[in-house]
Amino acid sequence: MSTLKPEVNSNDHIQGDDTAAVTIVEFGDYQCPYCGNAYPILKEIEEAFGHQIRFIFRHFPLANAHQYALPAALAAESAGLQGKFWEMHDALFENQYRLNSDLFDELAETIGLDLEQFQQDSVSDALREKVENDFDSGVRSGVNGTPSFYVNGAKFDGGATDLYQMLKESTE
Repeated sequence: MSTLKPEVNSNDHIQGDDTAAVTIVEFGDYQCPYCGNAYPILKEIEEAFGHQIRFIFRHFPLANAHQYALPAALAAESAGLQGKFWEMHDALFENQYRLNSDLFDELAETIGLDLEQFQQDSVSDALREKVENDFDSGVRSGVNGTPSFYVNGAKFDGGATDLYQMLKESTE
């Protein structure tokens, strides 16, 4: 069984309570249609299980297949520097159908970012390295497609719907 490498740490973007019983890590790509389909299900999971769930997103941009995957990951990280990673994360998935290079600035303005700072940060080597580190983490953890999920550090063999079903059954 594959395990998460490295474990969740301070470099991760985390939603939820640190004391949550279940930690879900998603390796995702903002342009991947399967990730786009998983997004609303993950939102349902977060809503249904509330404080029982801690959610982490790590970038796994499939840049060879999706031309906007890496720029989208960099946009999310740039927003994170202004304290709005999750707002950009949500906006990217909710606007996945119209992902293009002009969309990033539009979303940055919509969520209230300092646009000039956002644009400067989007091309920073440090953010590119963060995204690459996430990708390397996925490779070392056994990710072979997106989305891939890890539950409490162990790879979950299934999609978002399977994950939701497993969580429902485990709390019944």
